[in-house]
Amino acid sequence: MIAMQVAGIIAEYVVFLELTDEEDLNLDTAVKMMEALGGHLQEMDKGFLRELVDAFPVIAEGYSGEAQQVVRDIPHGFYLEEALAADDPIKLAALEAERDRRG
Repeated sequence: MIAMQVAGIIAEYVVFLELTDEEDLNLDTAVKMMEALGGHLQEMDKGFLRELVDAFPVIAEGYSGEAQQVVRDIPHGFYLEEALAADDPIKLAALEAERDRRG
């Protein structure tokens, strides 16, 4: 339950930073905030991070259009699966191949 709530907060934050018009949001500030968020996510307990990653597709259903895709892409954009697989070189190689394929 808590992972869904935290995923919702993160989703709102990322959607705002990704989709707010650059006239309304300083791009340098947005990048700094995304980098800070990414750092915090990477430092999370791996068990909770797994729950969080699994929550984003569920949370995404509450969005529409471009915002829905932004939320679905949070784990990819912040390299969260890679953070979860840090101790598994085979899984990391597979994730890297998938990332290369995805572009």
